[in-house]
Amino acid sequence: MRARIALNIKSVDYEFQEENWLVSKSELLLKSNPIHKKVPVLIHADNPVCESLIIVQYIDEVWSSGPSILPSDPYDRATSRFWSAYIDDKWFPSMIAFFFAQEEDAKKAAIAQMEEGLVLLEEAFGKCSKGKAFFGGDRIGFLDIAFGCFLGSLRVIEKADGIKLLNETKTPSLLKWADRFSSDTAVKELIPDTDTLAEFGEKLQAKMIANK
Repeated sequence: MRARIALNIKSVDYEFQEENWLVSKSELLLKSNPIHKKVPVLIHADNPVCESLIIVQYIDEVWSSGPSILPSDPYDRATSRFWSAYIDDKWFPSMIAFFFAQEEDAKKAAIAQMEEGLVLLEEAFGKCSKGKAFFGGDRIGFLDIAFGCFLGSLRVIEKADGIKLLNETKTPSLLKWADRFSSDTAVKELIPDTDTLAEFGEKLQAKMIANK
């Protein structure tokens, strides 16, 4: 989603090739990303670019005539990268922990970690948005893309556990932001259906357990 949102923001036409990597990995994927052997990969001018946030930065630099994705101010740009790294390295693992938790205590611990991170991101939104609609200001930016791609998975967890991770009490700004982000023209066609994503998660969980 991250790469595709960035391409949509820049109004770049592209060919999307979906990989059924739970079953097998194509020769093109293995050739394009021989180190990690995973999606996404952007192939531009016959050159592969790997890792989602690196791809987003690449798109922002190559198609510079479109709306900027990364902030122009060096400090704001560094802050966006900091929180994006936090999401991937610190917050996202708690989401993975929930999906693969076998015991109820483990699920509760994962939810607590997610909630703690969301409170931090609520505070970050206030500082980064500077009172505007998105982390990136008036329009979707780098941090919006980094975090927004997980909204579908958050909805799966909320539905499965009967909770509201984004709510008026602890994360009122993020709750409103999530609606704006999901309805943006660059995003709305890419947000996965909750039930479809839940089914995919079940298949992924079964595969991971089988490989243990």
